[in-house]
Amino acid sequence: MVNVLTVLPSFFSLVLASSYFERHMRLHERRDGVPEGFTNKGPAPGDVTLRFRIALVQNDTQGLQTKLMDVSTPRSPQYGQWLSKEEVGTFVTPKRETATAVNEWLATNGLNATVLSPFGDWIGFETTVSHANVLFDADFSTFVHDGSGKSAIRTLAYSIPASLTAHLQLIHPTISFPAPNDVGQPVLRSLAKNVLRRNITSAVTPSTLCDAVMTPECVQLLYKIPGTLASQSSNKLAAQASFKNLQIGPISGLLEILEIYRTDLSPDKTFTLQTIDGGTNSQTLDEAGVEADLDVQYTIGLASGVPTVFISVGDQYQDGDLEGFLDIINFLSGKSAPPQVLTTSYGQDENTISRALAYRLCNAYASLSARGVSILFSSGDGGVSGSQSQSCTTFVPTFPSGCPFVTSVGGTQNFNPETSAPFSSGGFSNYFDTPWYQTTAKAAYLTKLGSTYAGRFNASGRGFPDVSAAGTNLEIVWRGSVMNVDGTSCSSPVFASVVSLLNDRLIAAGKPVLGFLNPFLYSTGADALNDITTGGNPGCNTNGFPAMAGWDPITGLGTPNWAKLLAAAGL
Repeated sequence: MVNVLTVLPSFFSLVLASSYFERHMRLHERRDGVPEGFTNKGPAPGDVTLRFRIALVQNDTQGLQTKLMDVSTPRSPQYGQWLSKEEVGTFVTPKRETATAVNEWLATNGLNATVLSPFGDWIGFETTVSHANVLFDADFSTFVHDGSGKSAIRTLAYSIPASLTAHLQLIHPTISFPAPNDVGQPVLRSLAKNVLRRNITSAVTPSTLCDAVMTPECVQLLYKIPGTLASQSSNKLAAQASFKNLQIGPISGLLEILEIYRTDLSPDKTFTLQTIDGGTNSQTLDEAGVEADLDVQYTIGLASGVPTVFISVGDQYQDGDLEGFLDIINFLSGKSAPPQVLTTSYGQDENTISRALAYRLCNAYASLSARGVSILFSSGDGGVSGSQSQSCTTFVPTFPSGCPFVTSVGGTQNFNPETSAPFSSGGFSNYFDTPWYQTTAKAAYLTKLGSTYAGRFNASGRGFPDVSAAGTNLEIVWRGSVMNVDGTSCSSPVFASVVSLLNDRLIAAGKPVLGFLNPFLYSTGADALNDITTGGNPGCNTNGFPAMAGWDPITGLGTPNWAKLLAAAGL
């Protein structure tokens, strides 16, 4: 027999706790309006189930960032002393009272959360739209992107109990919107098959051929990258090339590229597949994705012999509508020995996600960077108008390029001399301030720019990109045909390959890997890059930012110079 006298106090304590939380709600996040291109189609159906993710306040975010600065700045006594997984955990793991407070709130509302990250700083739960509206004092509606037709259930504001503001950083998905377009959308152009067969060592001069067709050999010539095989098996290069199983990297195209341009590489040196969130790699030719083929062919084709990991992300996300962006970082953060370099050619406009979410994702990159991982992202292909060309009045920064803890890579064109590619996204973040390593370089550019475009960008924001690399006419094999590809999607894997080869030499010499690159690039490595001083990145009905001597928001500090980078790295 149930003891009613025992049950009743427990029941009433839950009711009282729930009533207390409801009476003391506080606005936590809000968006001023619907993002450009989205239309509110009205209230979302109440019975639809939503998967929410809660970011718990971490133990010591500022301490982590300070430690990252110490281990990544060349002049620091701690330079190169990268942190272990456990050491990062002391900064990232929430305090016990934080987890207790948030879980108690959920329990009073009949909800149970699941831990989603290695350090317990992300938890998740499911509930209906109608319950979420009450729980968060919100108004979830269906929004549709006019151009792509992509729909999402979101609210423009939500609240949480005032007692949780010191414990709960954000709830997702709420006010952040999905990216209607990805940064990783390289442009394909047909190419005659016989061009592939031309040898750049023939009577045709490299500059003439490579201006028309940029092959792995051309990239090696341009940046003086050696073909010497890497020797360190512990050195890994990861390419985050597949999302939602829409990008497949067939081995057949890779083998054809290697057969023609890198006969010195063993044909069995392909890649290791890592699947996340139900990702696949079926090798069906007509499912091959341009992005995947590009990343695979220009990492393995340039990072001679460096063990390469191809990351395929499915659609069974644990991070809600972040589409695997956080899942990948959580996955790699959970490893005792993550790959030393990660290149990604996807992203979105900064204004589509909330400031709080951008900060939290950026800190996830800081956590992995502190482990000695170089994280590179393409800057985008819309010039000053964002990830893709669009109508705008003020300049549109991209994310994650605006995050100060990643290395953003812009694009160039032409073999010799190089100039900036007009599509190369660049500018200044509206969310993140100028980081310590960029203060001098950015100030010098703004002084030369003067009052040009005043009011169109945030002059106090973190500038991007940091560096650049070839971004036009890269030749790939796609679905059995030879194609040219344009976009900063080309540039990130190229620069990442150079970093991986440098790491191979460093490990062989008994030295720490480069890890978080930016403090090195803006100091010791600044003179080891080819400064690009011509061109611009038009958008928003302007000519965009002009390239100038030194750092600029189109090509960053410049493109790689192998011999000088080797010397700058102390080799």
